[in-house]
Amino acid sequence: MSTETDRPISRFPVPRLEDLPEDIRLRVEAVQEKSGFVPNVFLALAHRPDEFRAFFAYHDALMEKPGNLSKAEREMIVVATSSANQCQYCVVAHGAILRIRAKNPLIADQIAANYRKADITPRQKAMLDFAMKVSARSHDVEEADFALLQQHGLTEDDAWDIAAISAFFGMSNRIANVTSMRPNDEFYALGR
Repeated sequence: MSTETDRPISRFPVPRLEDLPEDIRLRVEAVQEKSGFVPNVFLALAHRPDEFRAFFAYHDALMEKPGNLSKAEREMIVVATSSANQCQYCVVAHGAILRIRAKNPLIADQIAANYRKADITPRQKAMLDFAMKVSARSHDVEEADFALLQQHGLTEDDAWDIAAISAFFGMSNRIANVTSMRPNDEFYALGR
């Protein structure tokens, strides 16, 4: 069996923790303290410090804010769209976060395989239908899509959040795929 120590976490140079700018090093250390390990995305993106800062500022603005979408629902969007984009890193890492936030060991696998068959609410299915349309065919989004969201109690602000998460992780998925970013082994067992 191959482990992450056998293979690099990115095809690009990965800086050592002690060589990072202080603000980035402190953020990485805080994540390590909370989770018990350093998710590879932090080290891989630290290769370009200004982009690291911008990436995580936007990530946090989308994923950590209060609102009508729960944190678990935000992770559902990430897992579904990342699966469609064939991003192993994001499916595995955000699948772990989804399992923890939803307190459900099955939901991430269900959504990654086929969200339409997952044990989710009609509201969540409408949310993911919209996210997937934004991810694959944003040029086809029309008023009927917003009306359908509204029928499920999702507001204009929710539609923006769904679209922004889908779009942001479309970028993230592409970076993770191009860098050959490897999921940490620890993610696979979290929330199971």
